[in-house]
Amino acid sequence: MKIAIAQLNYTVGDVDGNASKIIDAINKAKAENADLVVFAEQALSGTPGFDLLRKTTFLELCEEALVEIASCCDGIAAIVGLPLLTAEGTVSAAALIQDRKVLRYVGKKYITARREMGFLVPSKGFEYVTVKGHKCAVIVGDDLSREHDFDRSVETVVSINARKYGKGTMTRRYEMMRNLSFVEGKNLVLVNQVGGSTEIVYDGTSGAFNNRGELVMMLKSFEEDFRIFDTEAKGEPVTIPSSGDRTRMVYAAARCGLRDFFRKNGYEKACIGLSGGIDSAVVACLAADALGKENVRALLMPSPFSPDDSVEDAKELAERLGIRYDVIPISEIYGTVTDTLKPVIGGTEFDATEENIQTRIRTVLLMALQNKTDHILLNSSNKSENALGFCTLYGDTAGAFSPTGDLYKGEIYDIARYINRTQGDPIPENILKKEPSSELHPGQKDTDILPPYEVVDAILFRMIEEGQHREEIINAGFDSQVVEKIHGMIMRNEKKRYQFPPVLRLSACSFGHERLMPLTNKYGD
Repeated sequence: MKIAIAQLNYTVGDVDGNASKIIDAINKAKAENADLVVFAEQALSGTPGFDLLRKTTFLELCEEALVEIASCCDGIAAIVGLPLLTAEGTVSAAALIQDRKVLRYVGKKYITARREMGFLVPSKGFEYVTVKGHKCAVIVGDDLSREHDFDRSVETVVSINARKYGKGTMTRRYEMMRNLSFVEGKNLVLVNQVGGSTEIVYDGTSGAFNNRGELVMMLKSFEEDFRIFDTEAKGEPVTIPSSGDRTRMVYAAARCGLRDFFRKNGYEKACIGLSGGIDSAVVACLAADALGKENVRALLMPSPFSPDDSVEDAKELAERLGIRYDVIPISEIYGTVTDTLKPVIGGTEFDATEENIQTRIRTVLLMALQNKTDHILLNSSNKSENALGFCTLYGDTAGAFSPTGDLYKGEIYDIARYINRTQGDPIPENILKKEPSSELHPGQKDTDILPPYEVVDAILFRMIEEGQHREEIINAGFDSQVVEKIHGMIMRNEKKRYQFPPVLRLSACSFGHERLMPLTNKYGD
């Protein structure tokens, strides 16, 4: 049997646009004499739909579009993912179409993603279907990792999915599939979505295994793709993705997520505050790559405490990228604000109050640029600073979208070096070499408060991604005072993370999604 794998980029709520993509792929599959064409989970609706999945009118639109899709399936079968309203609630279903009719629906049994809980209800799970005399098991979503022992007469397992990208998850995904196809002795086809959907990015990377557990087909990552898997053909095995290529994949995920956030929301232009530091440099490079240099604009806003070399580094970066930039010193504005506030806050002692005024002034200017010119403001935070609270509410936490807020500081440096290796060194060496600093007072360095980021990131990863207790981390050799301090900073700064812009989710444990703490709580462990 010839199975067409249609890996497409869908938009949430754009039922007509998604249906048009699906119909185009069906026609392409027919032209290539495929017997079956398969689309991803919730392809027709786009995902995650959240409360759209509770709207009867939206679900009816999906079913009406499915009828139109079925009318195109003459001489070919199709499996199309969509949300389906049942007596129990909305299920994530795979519709089987044959001879221009929707014959049956196969629902997802396990609702495991937080973004689906409360919006979808469980169904009975995988079912067996026969296409052109070829018996298949059709399975939806994460059910593939939980269901085994398929009937011996089944030749191929077809899994439709909406599996988001996360660092390291792709290798585990393919290893699970390899084991399943080998143990069950069956062909295995996985069809995933591709593209950004607000904070989520789907990597695609659909694939097919033969009944010996060999990966014989793997589609592109972060791009639409279309391939034919012939169950009778002897395909040459291909290499399972490895973690050694992680930085390239992270960069591709961030670029894809940023590009689609703009494209799917009807935005074209981005602005960013360039400080001469590593974080804003990486975001500027991402934006220029994803949106085109002509669509990116930067403001350089030196304060009384900004070293001259930081301003020059930011200028050099903008010139190498070919993006427009303007220099607006904020010293006069800063002086006016602090002088105006003296009768209210009193005193002359310089502290965090005055430091934060600088970043909030910069945000006022950047938001004015956004309002006047329709350049959408990009946030240039990182996960280390977000975790520790090294950020100013209504200052550097502002922005419409954060493409790097789920990446630790060390990963930002990895991406910066990757950009320079592959894009002709747009980031000046001075930016890569200088000590991290917010430049909020003379001579300030991030290491005035904590150890180098290599140590901080290692502790943060254990706390956040691996959920380790402080005692475990200390027993692993980390300084107890540092561990306690970092833990305290994480717990105290949940209030800032609650007010962040959408942060592109690139890890397996993102703030506000996989890790959501009560804003008001007294738990100390």
